[in-house]
Amino acid sequence: MKAYELMLIINSTLDDEAREAVLEKTRGVITADGIVDSEDAWGKRRLAFEIDSHTDGDYHVMQFHATTAVVAELDRVLRITDQVVRFMIVRRDDIKE
Repeated sequence: MKAYELMLIINSTLDDEAREAVLEKTRGVITADGIVDSEDAWGKRRLAFEIDSHTDGDYHVMQFHATTAVVAELDRVLRITDQVVRFMIVRRDDIKE
């Protein structure tokens, strides 16, 4: 398994329960065949530019280990999740497997 980092921006107008549902869905996809190493909630922040009429977003960062199939599935799921404003998955080279 390779090391990855996910930066996730969730719609800031969601309540805590809906936001946690999105995060739980994301964790579920990763843990199907991977491991979540750490999570960091950055909270609500103003976006640098407006995205689909959103000016604020709720930022979350997840560090995880997973296979490439899990990353592809995670990408697919996050693209079709309406509550996700933007996301980025990057491979971490700082950790040797």
